[in-house]
Amino acid sequence: MNIAITFRHMVGTDAVKQYAHDKIAKLQRFLRQAMNAQVTLSVEGLEHIADVRISSGSQQFHATVRSQDMYASIDKVIDKLDRQIEADKTASMAKKRGGTSAAEFAAEAHEAAEGRARD
Repeated sequence: MNIAITFRHMVGTDAVKQYAHDKIAKLQRFLRQAMNAQVTLSVEGLEHIADVRISSGSQQFHATVRSQDMYASIDKVIDKLDRQIEADKTASMAKKRGGTSAAEFAAEAHEAAEGRARD
């Protein structure tokens, strides 16, 4: 696991750096392969921006959040990434289990609706 944290237009404190590192590191448990993360924390005017890019094997995840507080931005970006990872994992599991894809499900529903309309 490699986490690189970059600060732009702000003074990076150890507390913010450690907070971001700890939050990002928790995402590793959801990924199968080692994670590389690029975290950019910046300030534009009154907005605090957290931008995170994660790569794990062939998987790529990216999220950006703007808010009035840096800690809130970090928390929100972690939530976004968590949802992306969970969605990717769910889709992967459905393929492995032979579940229907969204396109197949939509086609079946459309056919069923047409069948009821003919009757």
